[in-house]
Amino acid sequence: MIDKHLIADIKHISLSLFNKNFFSVYHGSISARLGTSTFVINSQDTILDELTEESLVKLDCQKRDYRWSLANSDAHIHELIYKTIPNAKYVSYTMPPYATAFSLKHGKVSPQDYYGKKVLGDVIVYDPKNIDDWIDRAPHEIHQFFQKNDTHLLLIKGFGVICYDRDIIEMAKKISILENSCRILALSATL
Repeated sequence: MIDKHLIADIKHISLSLFNKNFFSVYHGSISARLGTSTFVINSQDTILDELTEESLVKLDCQKRDYRWSLANSDAHIHELIYKTIPNAKYVSYTMPPYATAFSLKHGKVSPQDYYGKKVLGDVIVYDPKNIDDWIDRAPHEIHQFFQKNDTHLLLIKGFGVICYDRDIIEMAKKISILENSCRILALSATL
């Protein structure tokens, strides 16, 4: 059984991210570390505005069983982040529209708004190059990026945002601030 407070936190943030259009129907993932080698992640058929305990799959990094086939396809990305970044308590994959669109035309985001500058600073856009085999390479390249760079947020060209944090609210804030900064940059370019 998963802690009820943890489920409530994940459900609340998942709904907020869904309502902001950062998740879509059946697209995106959110997880929480339970122990040294265990975490919960949404299942592959979860609609992220209706997250429940039943829609979360508990995975053990040291034991591959049938549950891995039920889990969201991003589970291996989350797994490697948890294995290599001890302070990662929560991980999410979102596809905020302005940030993802901005990533297609720019190599970095240089926020011009107050919160973007103060909280994020410049955000590198990671270019996966060959998109055909990206899903196979993603778990390793994402965790290597986090190990080499002092950031909890990775904007991937045309793919979206991978974010982790010790606090689920802080994780959601970073994603929201990035999206808002990209939206402001896009809107100011048309003035």
